[in-house]
Amino acid sequence: PPPLIYLYFAMNSLIFCKLSLLLCTGTVAKKQPNIIYILSDDLGHADVGFTNGNVKTPNLNRMAREGVLLTQHYVQQVCSPTRGALMSGRYPIHTGMQHEVIYPGQPWGLPLDETIIPQVLKQYDYSTHAVGKWHIGMHKWAFTPLYRGFDDFFGYYLGGENYDTHKNGGGLDLRSDWFDENGKVVDELRWGLDGQYSAELYSQHTVDLISRLEDQENPFFIYLAYQSVHAPHMVPQRYIDQYASHIRDESEKVFAGMVSSMDEGIGNITRALHAAGLAENTIVVFSSDNGGNVNCVKKVTSSNYPYRGGKRALYEGGVRSPSFVWAPGRLAPGRSDALIHVTDWLPTFWSLGSLQGELKPKKPIKTKKLDGFDQWLAISEKVPSNRTEFLINIDPKPVSCGHRVPHGGIRWGDWKLILGAGGPPFGWYPAPTLDERENLCKSDNYSYTELYNIKEDPSETRNVSHKYPDIVHFLTQKLHAYNATAVPLGNKPHDPASSPKNFNNTWMPWLDMGEETPHIRHSEGSGYSLTKELWLRGNQLDERDLEGEASCTDWFQGM
Repeated sequence: PPPLIYLYFAMNSLIFCKLSLLLCTGTVAKKQPNIIYILSDDLGHADVGFTNGNVKTPNLNRMAREGVLLTQHYVQQVCSPTRGALMSGRYPIHTGMQHEVIYPGQPWGLPLDETIIPQVLKQYDYSTHAVGKWHIGMHKWAFTPLYRGFDDFFGYYLGGENYDTHKNGGGLDLRSDWFDENGKVVDELRWGLDGQYSAELYSQHTVDLISRLEDQENPFFIYLAYQSVHAPHMVPQRYIDQYASHIRDESEKVFAGMVSSMDEGIGNITRALHAAGLAENTIVVFSSDNGGNVNCVKKVTSSNYPYRGGKRALYEGGVRSPSFVWAPGRLAPGRSDALIHVTDWLPTFWSLGSLQGELKPKKPIKTKKLDGFDQWLAISEKVPSNRTEFLINIDPKPVSCGHRVPHGGIRWGDWKLILGAGGPPFGWYPAPTLDERENLCKSDNYSYTELYNIKEDPSETRNVSHKYPDIVHFLTQKLHAYNATAVPLGNKPHDPASSPKNFNNTWMPWLDMGEETPHIRHSEGSGYSLTKELWLRGNQLDERDLEGEASCTDWFQGM
C-alpha cells in the first residue's frame, strides 16, 4: 500500500491514544484521588536507577518512566526540617526547625499550632495513615501521629534505630497506634517483631493497608516514610547477594542492598494497588528527605553525583532530591522542570483533595501563611509554576559535622546564592579526581559568598559572585527579608528523664507519663547543646564509623 496509508493509520492511532488518555484521566479527575507519599531517608541523587545510578531499582525506574520525573524537586538539607516542611507547608525558619534535627530525648518538635497534611485532608473525608519514621516530636503525646490527624500509625517516633531490633540506645521504638472502640488511643509496643527487617515490615504493612482500604468509599492518604537508607547500614543477605558479581566493596554491597530492599517493597505496593483496582485513582509521590550522607563517615557509600555536597550541605547534593509522581490514571509519562519545593505538597494535596476547591471542608481549615504553592497544574499540564524562588534555609548556628558559621541560601530563577559557605561537605562524591581529604571536616573555607547559575552550572563548579555583584546584592537583600520573618530556634537540650530505662526499656513521650496517657500495650514476644555521644546515637553511628574522621570530633566543642 502507498506510504500515505501508513501515515493515515499512524495519525489516527496517535489521536486514539491521546483521546483514550484524556477520557481516562477525565473520568478519574472528577473523583478525589487516593494519595501516597513515599519518603526515603538519606537517599542520594545517584543512588537510584532512574537518575543513572548503578543500584538496581527496577520498580522505581518503571514508576519514574510511567510517571512524571521531577527534575528540580528540593527538600531541606537534613531530616526533621524536611519532614516538618512537608507536613506544614512552611519553611523551617517559620516553624523553629531551621537548625539540626530532633535528637533522642530532646523535648521539642513541630509546633502544635501548625496545621498539617492529614488534618487538612480529614476535612475532605480522607482516611489518614502513617507508616515508618516520624521524627517531628515525641516528648508529649500531642506531638505524635494520632494526635496530629492520622487515624493509625505503625513505625517509630525517633530519627533512627537498628533495622532488626528496632532499638535506639537500648530502648525499643516500634509501635502500632490506633483508636479503640471508645476513641481512646492505643499504643502497642511491638516487641514480637524483633529480628524482622524494617523495610519489609513497612512495605507489607502498606500492602495490608491497601487491601483493607480497597472497599471503603472515601479516599485515603498514606504517608510512608521508610527508614531506608539511613545508618546503620544493614540488610538481609539475599539483597546483598544481588551485587556479588559487580560490586566488590562489602559496605557498598550492603548499601545497594538496602536500596533494592526498599525498591522491592515499593513494587509490592504498586502491585497491590493494581490488584485492588485502585491504581488508576491513586497518586504516588516519591522523594528523599535530603541528600546522601557523604560527610563524617568512615566509608562513603552514597552518591549525589553530579551534584555537589550531600546531607547537611546547602549545595545541590544536599537539597535536590530524586523524585517523581506516578499516577497512571491521571498523568501521561513525561518530566517536569518546574521549581518544586517540599513545602508545595500540602497546598497541592489540599487542591487535589478538594477537587480544586469544588468541595467544601467539613469545618473551616485554619493555617498560618503557607510558603508552598499548588503545583498540580505545573506537574500535570506543564503550565508555568507559580514558584519562582525558594528559601534553602537560614541557620544562625554551626551544624554538627557541617557548617561552622551561620549560613543561608536562596534559589531565585536560575540563580542560587549561598552566604556562609555551602558545606561541608564541599566536594563531589564520587569523583575521579576526588582528594580523599575532601571527605574530612578539615576545610578552613568557611565564611564566604557563593553565587551559581544552576541552569548553566548544576554541579556548582564556578562561583561567579565576583562577576555579578548586583545579583549578589539583590539576593542578599531577599535573604535579609526572609530572615526578618524567622522565629526563634525550637531546639531544646537533652532531658535525662527521657531515658528508656525509666519506661521498661522503651522510648515513650516522657513528659506526659505522669498524666492521663493512651492505653499502652506490650505485644508478646535552656541553651541548645549537643554532645558527641548524642550525635552518634541520633545518627545511629558509633566510634568505629568515625575512624579516620578524628577531626570531626572538633565539631562538638562548645556547641
